[in-house]
Amino acid sequence: MTLLMLSAGCESGPPVQEMSDARQAISIAREAGAATAAGEDLSQAEALLESAEKNLAGRAYSQARRDAMQAKEKALNALATVEPPEQN
Repeated sequence: MTLLMLSAGCESGPPVQEMSDARQAISIAREAGAATAAGEDLSQAEALLESAEKNLAGRAYSQARRDAMQAKEKALNALATVEPPEQN
């Protein structure tokens, strides 16, 4: 029970790591050329990050965290579109 309360308490603060991860994923995707090859995914990632930033400013941390995580996922999808799979 205590562990559950502690983990819930951790999520109530600002989603600093999630925001950082999303920004970094978007930046890497943009540098890799995702704006051309996967523009829709990259645009959605940027819109989700903007929403996360607004929610963060409004102290809606839970929604900011969700938006940031979705932004990272979209950016990684965009990156996967422009990067060929690794060859062994």
